[in-house]
Amino acid sequence: MYTRHSGTPSKFGRRPSSFKGRPRFSNKNRNRSRGERIDFSRFIKKGTHVEEKPYVSKHTFLDFPLNPQLHKNIKGAGFETPRPIQDQSIPTVLSGKDVFGMANTGTGKTAAFLIPLIEKISKTKGLAKRETVLIMAPTRELALQIEADFKKLAFGFGMFSVACVGGLPIMKQIREIKMGVSFVIGTPGRLRDLIEKKVLDLSTCHSVVLDEADRMLDMGFREDMIFIIGKTAKERQTLFFSATLSPEIRKMTEQYLKDPVFVSVISGETAKNIDQDVIRIRSKEEKLEKLHEVLKKETSQKVLIFREMKHSVDTLAKELHTLGFKVGGIHGDKRSRERIRILESFKKDHITILIATDVAARGLDIPDVTHVINYDVPQTYDTYVHRIGRTGRSGKKGTALTFIPE
Repeated sequence: MYTRHSGTPSKFGRRPSSFKGRPRFSNKNRNRSRGERIDFSRFIKKGTHVEEKPYVSKHTFLDFPLNPQLHKNIKGAGFETPRPIQDQSIPTVLSGKDVFGMANTGTGKTAAFLIPLIEKISKTKGLAKRETVLIMAPTRELALQIEADFKKLAFGFGMFSVACVGGLPIMKQIREIKMGVSFVIGTPGRLRDLIEKKVLDLSTCHSVVLDEADRMLDMGFREDMIFIIGKTAKERQTLFFSATLSPEIRKMTEQYLKDPVFVSVISGETAKNIDQDVIRIRSKEEKLEKLHEVLKKETSQKVLIFREMKHSVDTLAKELHTLGFKVGGIHGDKRSRERIRILESFKKDHITILIATDVAARGLDIPDVTHVINYDVPQTYDTYVHRIGRTGRSGKKGTALTFIPE
C-alpha cells in the first residue's frame, strides 16, 4: 500500500530514557489530530479487484556473486526467485552504492538489504576489527523480525547480532554488545540510550540501514535518528527504505545519502483491491452486536481490529473471548515477549482476530489479512489509509469496515 502524506512528518522532542523507547506526543498535537474532521463518505468505496502482473525478475539468486554458504541459507529460508525489491537492490548494495528504496512492509525488503550486507561483512573476517552494520527500525517487533531473518541468513558465518529494543532487558543487550557483534538492530530510543551510556560504539559502522524511515519520523524519532547516524563512520554506505517520499524524508536523503540509486517497487494503490464501507451504530451494545455479526461470517478469516486506547484493546479482547472467538490484543504497555507471542499466534492462525493500537501495529508484516476493522474512528485520514493497507495485498481482495456513530 503506497500513500503520500498530505503534511510534513511530526517533529516531537526527544523522550527521556525512562520513557522506555516510546515517543512522546504533546497535547497540542494530540488535540489538533482529534479536532480534524473527516468526511465519513471517504470510508465508503467499492473495491475493483486488480490482479498484479507477475514480476519478471532479471536475476536468479544464483546470479548474485555470493558466498556458497549464503546461497545455501537463502535456499534454506525458502527464497526461490528474487522479489522486485531484492532483484533491483541486491546488485546495487553489493556494488557499495547508497540506495533509497520505495517499498512497503511485506515486499521482501528485509532480505534485500540483509543478503548483500551479510556478504559484505563476511569479507571482513580475519581483519583486526570487523565492521559493524547498523539497522534502525521504528518498532521493537520489526527490529526483532529483522534479527530473526538475520539469524537464518547468516547461519554458519560466525556473525552475531544484538536486538537493541525497549521493553527487553537492557543488561542482556549490553552483555551481547561487549561480547562483540557484527549487526546492531534496534529502535532509535534504545540505541541512543546505549550510545549515551558509552556501551555502543558505532565508529566502525560503515553500513547503515534505516528501515521504514517515514514511520520513524511519524513517531517523533527525528532527533534520535540524526544523533545516531552522526555517531557512525563518515565513510559509509547508507540505505533508506520508506513507503513515502515526504519533504522530511527527501531532506534526510539529500543530507545523508551520496549519489543514491533510487529503487521503487510501488506498483499501485492497494486500496483498489479493498471494499471499504461503514457500519453505523447508536450504542455501545449495538456496536458489539454488529461486530459479532461481522466476525461470524465465513469471509472473516483473519481480522485486524484497530482501537485508539490501550485499555480499550484489552476490554474488547475480553469481550470477544467471552463470545468464543480466538482473539489476542497488543498495545504499548504489554511486555515485548507477550506481544511477540500474540503476533506469532496471529501469523500462524492460532488466533484469527488481532486487536491493536496504531503504534503497536506499525511496521508489522502480517500476511493474508481478510478484514481491517476500525472499531474506533481513526484520528486522521492518513491513519485510515495506513490501517486499511494491511489488507488487499499482493493482488488479493480485502475488506475495510469503519464503525461510526449515527
